Amino acid sequence: MDRKLIVDFLEEYRKFNPEIIERELKIEPSKSFISSIIGPRRAGKTYYLLYLRNKFKNPLYLNFEDPRLYYVKAIELNEIIRLYNDLYGNFPDILLLDEIQNLKQWHGVLRQIHDLKKYPMVVSGSSSKLLSKEIATALRGRSLSYLLLPFSFREFLKAKNIDLSHQTLDDISNIKKFLRNYMIYGGFPEIVKNEENKEKIIENYLDLVLFRDFIERYRIENIELARFLQNFLLQNFACEITVNAIYKKIKSSGSRVSKDTIYEYITKLEDTVMFFFLRRYSEKVHIREFFPKKVYLCDTGLSIYTKIDENLGPLMENIVFLELLRRKNEQAMMEIYYYKNNGYEIDFLVKQGLEVKELIQVTYASSFDEINPREYRALIKASELFKQAKLTIVTWDYEDQRVLEWWGKKALVHFIPLWKWLLRL
Repeated sequence: MDRKLIVDFLEEYRKFNPEIIERELKIEPSKSFISSIIGPRRAGKTYYLLYLRNKFKNPLYLNFEDPRLYYVKAIELNEIIRLYNDLYGNFPDILLLDEIQNLKQWHGVLRQIHDLKKYPMVVSGSSSKLLSKEIATALRGRSLSYLLLPFSFREFLKAKNIDLSHQTLDDISNIKKFLRNYMIYGGFPEIVKNEENKEKIIENYLDLVLFRDFIERYRIENIELARFLQNFLLQNFACEITVNAIYKKIKSSGSRVSKDTIYEYITKLEDTVMFFFLRRYSEKVHIREFFPKKVYLCDTGLSIYTKIDENLGPLMENIVFLELLRRKNEQAMMEIYYYKNNGYEIDFLVKQGLEVKELIQVTYASSFDEINPREYRALIKASELFKQAKLTIVTWDYEDQRVLEWWGKKALVHFIPLWKWLLRL
């Protein structure tokens, strides 16, 4: 360990005090559990840890993406803690460890520090393995996991200094204009704050994730296949995909690759947290784990790289999915699926424990007449099976409650505009 580089890092970040927009994610660091934050690159994990830093008197913040910490070994964390005490006259009262996946064999050392010294500890990473059974096994029940995505629409408006304390007709009109901008360019903090070069920033971000988090991390050899799969997923967000369909598409182009390789690459692309794969609901647990699955982006701004039309329906659906993921941080035992049966599909099935709480459709409509009857007929049909579930259709600009009938079955359907649903009004 190069002590001079460590001291240089500690001194720089001790003085670093950037402007921080408070996020909606609520974490109370505890000596009882290690808190792990997962999120895509540039979603704001570093700034969130710096926000937590300001709540403590003697915080130790380490960013393992910083070149000065590249060669630090996990076992040397104890030495860095002692160095902190030598420099500042106190041992740290919290450990904030950023991009922890870059520190090899970190699990065991964190477990040892947690057991012996009982520091509150928050770790972050841009690898979905931090939320998998792997971390639960490695830390043996000592961890609580959270997801930090790019700005929600509420956070987006806060960053734009929009007052939400009242809504006149003019205010609502402006909110919908901001929503359209949010749908197209997304909520990455750097994009929200930058009025120029948005497309270039997004393009650079996609290349960074592809090469740094996928190709380099996993030593991917078939770079052409890697880029094809990334573009394919970007083009088909909010759609159902299968490995077999991708295989046939590649094969028809004259390329040769195995289904196993495609499955392996897709799984590792998911680990970058750029993509999420939503499982189809079935009462049989083993069926849920297999494809087909629906693919969603970690931020709708990524779609601008491959988008060829102005179809806002998929963007709305993706935004609703991301908002549901954020709500999972607040609600224990919440699960999200899509539902498909007898030719009818429901965008989102929300399950709480053993109970299906809500069925949600998303449609770009501004009046009842613009809504395809299949949207609410699917809800009515599914309500026969999920009798206690709330039936919701998220629209662009239509609000109502209607008792609708289909084949002799009646059900109450709630219609709510996207902006109002996102703002939880």
